[in-house]
Amino acid sequence: MIGTLLFDMDGLLVDSEPYWKLAEKSVFGALGLQLDDELLRQVMGFRLNEVVQHWYRYQAWPNPNFTQTENDIMDCMEAYMRKDAVALPGVMESLEYVKQKGYACALASSSSMRLIEAVVDKLNIRSYFDLLYSAEYEMYGKPHPGIFITAATKLGSAPQHCLVLEDSVNGVIAAKAARMLCVAVPEPEKQNNPKFSIADYQLKTLEEFPGLLKGL
Repeated sequence: MIGTLLFDMDGLLVDSEPYWKLAEKSVFGALGLQLDDELLRQVMGFRLNEVVQHWYRYQAWPNPNFTQTENDIMDCMEAYMRKDAVALPGVMESLEYVKQKGYACALASSSSMRLIEAVVDKLNIRSYFDLLYSAEYEMYGKPHPGIFITAATKLGSAPQHCLVLEDSVNGVIAAKAARMLCVAVPEPEKQNNPKFSIADYQLKTLEEFPGLLKGL
């Protein structure tokens, strides 16, 4: 029986991807990298430190300071989120339904705690979660299952009692590697991506989630 829900954040609760692209294009552009949207799709679901190292391997820049580069991107992102973050369709209804039914609930994101805090404050959804947890505390990011295993452990839940909600292929892989049920909610242009077939369920938006959960 499912008793614990683990929500991803970026692309699931809030459409942060356009802002990630703007922030990365700006910061990496200043370092001499010209990154287009297609290239940036390669790092969806990665932790920020993994993004920076990925692009340094792709095209090294002089006198690298990875920590400063991460901070510059995060400064841009936090400003965008605190100003412009909007909940995606079905988010508020799903969180309210989950709360009413008494599920344990965690937000488990590849984003840093700094950005998680910015988003939950802007959307006013902090009260819906028993735990906010970032992959920055894990040795490995998604698709490694560590973030979900740790979040479940902190909530006192066994993997077989957990359901993960994800929008990225890396997140779905992580959920299944953690031996948890997984609901994939891909962005519209990725709805037909066969890689999402490993998810237990696939929805078009979170507006469909309360109905699905009623049947589990």
